[in-house]
Amino acid sequence: MISSKTRTIFTKPVTQSHKIHHPPIPQTKNCYENRPRKPPNNLKLPIPFLKDLKSIQNPDSALRFFEEHRKNGFKHDYPSYSALIYRLTRARNFEAVETILGYIKHVDLRCKDILFIAVIQHFGKWGLVDKAIELFNGIPSFNCVRTVQLFNMMLNVLVDNDRFDDAGDVLRRGSKMGFRPNVVSFNIIMKGCVKKGEWEETCKVFEEMLERGIQPSVVTYNILIGFLSKKGDLGKAMKLLGDMREKGNCPNVVTYAILMEGLCSVGRFDDAKKMMFDMEYQGCKSGMVNFGVLMNDLAKNGKIDEARGLLVEMKRRHFKPDVVSYNILINYMCKESRALGAYKIFVEMQVEGYVPNSATYRMMVDGFCKVGEFERGLQVLNAMLTSGHWPRVETFCCLIVGLSEQRKLSEAGFVIEEMLKRNMEVELGAWEVLARSACAKDGVTADLVTELVTMT
Repeated sequence: MISSKTRTIFTKPVTQSHKIHHPPIPQTKNCYENRPRKPPNNLKLPIPFLKDLKSIQNPDSALRFFEEHRKNGFKHDYPSYSALIYRLTRARNFEAVETILGYIKHVDLRCKDILFIAVIQHFGKWGLVDKAIELFNGIPSFNCVRTVQLFNMMLNVLVDNDRFDDAGDVLRRGSKMGFRPNVVSFNIIMKGCVKKGEWEETCKVFEEMLERGIQPSVVTYNILIGFLSKKGDLGKAMKLLGDMREKGNCPNVVTYAILMEGLCSVGRFDDAKKMMFDMEYQGCKSGMVNFGVLMNDLAKNGKIDEARGLLVEMKRRHFKPDVVSYNILINYMCKESRALGAYKIFVEMQVEGYVPNSATYRMMVDGFCKVGEFERGLQVLNAMLTSGHWPRVETFCCLIVGLSEQRKLSEAGFVIEEMLKRNMEVELGAWEVLARSACAKDGVTADLVTELVTMT
């Protein structure tokens, strides 16, 4: 399963009540009525600094607030450090994260593994795999024991970043490092094998898991069934579903959704719909993910109105749609250049109490840009920023180009300023379009471009 030629990236090993029966106290009336009462010891009072830190919206401002207190002699505790690190990782300010981690190293604090799980996860999300490895190796120096959850997160980061050989090497050497790999560990490696398209390698990992006495979970079977379904081998996938039931693993909504996707991919929509209704007879109630598969297939094939009808049917069956359901409709309507129709759904979902997520906003901005409605796109961008979501660099740059070409230079300048606030780089092409538009207009707008350039 694992190449012995892969390099070693981890070296440090891991360091690894009786109930008392109290007789009932006799009831006495008012015997302690006048005695002053102590507050319970476990009552958690709010920490003023932590409350103030969490109230600061801008991560950079939160960092300055933290540093000012530190320089003034304030002794930060673990909740303060962890709250700031969570904020900084979400804002992708990894340089500051490393600085704060350096402070923690030099104070006597007992850290929880969940903090490092979050940081390693974000390192991996943004491709900083070597930083994740370095942090993982150094965790014992933070007065924290590396757990199997941390081990699994590190495996997941390696697999998600296509470092398959390294992930295999880590799993093979896990026991030497003091870890006992579990079913989650093997599922992650199997996910990597599937990602590479290697069925035989996937089966070898599955067999090794069984040899170690680790029982497969529903997720394990979902990985195998998912691979077969995507390859169009629905016969084997259905057989595996039967094996799964025989061995006492009950399929869940995801199992059926995977099989439904496979049926839809080969044009068997009616069979997929039938499976969704039949699964309840097998003891598994259909969920949003199953309706989502059908909606996605209809919308993908241009049947937007039928997909909307399925949303109505969902509500009739007392299923509460989620933001993903609305996103499916918005996504495909925007792809078909029906941005105004998508915007109606965007408004409708909010009227019904659903909060758009980052993907919803991004699809709407991109949808308006696609049909040349850049000012409407800017309005959605404003709502997006107000709600605390960030667009992609490509979305920002698309707006800059469109607004500049329509001679909306102050609006384009606003978009650039918002990018710069977030330490995002403006693409050269966007600058060129903005500069051409400014030169074609008046001196004031040209001065605006000059001012913006100096800000970078």
